[in-house]
Amino acid sequence: MSTQYQMIVVDDEIDIAETLADYFEMQGFAVKIAVNGQELKKILPDFTPHIVLLDLNMPGEDGLTLTRYLREHTRAGIIMVTASAGQVDMVVGLEMGADDYVGKPFDLRALLARVRSVLRRTQNELPANTQPVQDARKKIGKCLLDVETRKLWEGETEIPLTAMEYDLLMVFLANPNRPLSRDYLLELAHKTDADPFDRSIDSRITRMRKKIEVDPDKPATIKTVRSVGYVYIPNV
Repeated sequence: MSTQYQMIVVDDEIDIAETLADYFEMQGFAVKIAVNGQELKKILPDFTPHIVLLDLNMPGEDGLTLTRYLREHTRAGIIMVTASAGQVDMVVGLEMGADDYVGKPFDLRALLARVRSVLRRTQNELPANTQPVQDARKKIGKCLLDVETRKLWEGETEIPLTAMEYDLLMVFLANPNRPLSRDYLLELAHKTDADPFDRSIDSRITRMRKKIEVDPDKPATIKTVRSVGYVYIPNV
């Protein structure tokens, strides 16, 4: 990789943490290890991560709590790495701002591919086949999307936004009033093979509507096109 990305591995199982650190250092990453939330918070002031590998089940502050903290204090991509197979944990983690979810045991090469995918989506790259949006801040529903900082604002309040949600909004902004199929949206907004939870674009749109629509039950900005997908209607 041309850029040396900075990574934090947060896992209370030190053997796993060291294995991950050794592997990703061989891949050119600068890696630090934290075995709990307290150590993570000590690292952050002097080490700005591009990506965090975060165990879900840890004593003290768990991965879900730390996901919220990271999303509020950093722009890092977040991959939850956990032995938990629960769908509820996965969905809650994504709701809180995680960008991906990998179960233990995992293949290191597959994890590397997932890391690179999240980095592509979080390091200010636009989805393929979209044009840059000229204005730094774009009105979308009741919010403003800052395309330079990748942040979503409702008034003075920042609305948490995952990497894929940002990419979806960019796809919609680049294709106003154009019905887009579900497969097309996934193809543009996700630069790797879709994972099981990524195939449900509908749930992603539902969560995004709750953030940008005045009335999520009666969406006026991202509308459903029956038997096709969705269409973005710019603010009048």
